[in-house]
Amino acid sequence: MTPATTSLLPRYLALAYTALVVYASLHPFAGWRDLGISPLAFLDAGWPRWWTGFDLATNVLVYVPLGYLLTLALGRQTGRLLPALAGALLAALISFCLEAVQTWLPTRVPSNLDFSCNALGGAIGAIAAWRGGNRALTWLARVERRIVAPVPHAEFGLVVLGLWLLTQLSPETLLFGAGDFRQLLGLAPAIAYGAPTFFALELAIIACNTVAIGLIARTLLASRPSPLAVLLAFFLFALLLRALSAALLVGPREAMAWLTPGAGLGLAIGGALLLLCLLTPPAWRVALAGLALMAGTVLVNLAPANPYSVAALATWWQGHFLNFNGLTRLVASLWPFLALPYLLLLGRRL
Repeated sequence: MTPATTSLLPRYLALAYTALVVYASLHPFAGWRDLGISPLAFLDAGWPRWWTGFDLATNVLVYVPLGYLLTLALGRQTGRLLPALAGALLAALISFCLEAVQTWLPTRVPSNLDFSCNALGGAIGAIAAWRGGNRALTWLARVERRIVAPVPHAEFGLVVLGLWLLTQLSPETLLFGAGDFRQLLGLAPAIAYGAPTFFALELAIIACNTVAIGLIARTLLASRPSPLAVLLAFFLFALLLRALSAALLVGPREAMAWLTPGAGLGLAIGGALLLLCLLTPPAWRVALAGLALMAGTVLVNLAPANPYSVAALATWWQGHFLNFNGLTRLVASLWPFLALPYLLLLGRRL
């Protein structure tokens, strides 16, 4: 059996992407009510009164990766037709269930048009996996062998890092800041805003998370090519995502607004500390990553409101990106609690 067929990464990715689709489809999970309407009523409803080409395209495109990943996850031999059929049907079933559940959400409107577009997207993704999935898995296995170290639960770690990159697309979170539960729980900031206080906390949060992310990424990297070069490229890519998301979602002038003096100094200090931590043995790196992760999570829940976030949200017309914003905010809130189990699993095997 080849590595291309034994990698667990497609299954982890399919599970993570399904969870993201479920959350985005049911966000904001509030105001549940029963109007006495059958959850299947949307199937024979007429053409929706309100729809746009953007909505139709989005409903198709969002489910293309879902169908693709489900097909890869369900079949070890992706050239066979059965996994593709199962992937397309499962994607359609997920959409059907979500549309039915939306019957009880006041902010959502179940639609047979949405369901049809979702099913079409899932089928397109499944067909793409059927036709080219083996090549994709072979390429993935080659990349894993070259870059990823043969450590336990490496695929889980890659998904954790991928979700962290997703959090950088939110314009309202602190740079590299994750684990803030206050908005989800409706809690007020514990510390009143003051420029010196915010500067110190922002610096510490970014430094702690730079160390934690860098050490987590290092646990997954093989000795060749240069781990330091790969880490630098990874952080630069994350910062590029941050700048692009700010430019697209808020405005071109806000592309670099997140790069405050505290953020710049936090990156510099965090980078220096990371270099020192990389000199320690692997088991120490895992422990230090956990400590830095927990410290950053505590500090982000103590920090006052980010003035950049307040200004950004005041000018950001979320519109079609409302669900996306809620999704990235949730992932950012939960991310440390996904990364910590990975570190615990890895630490037990080192």
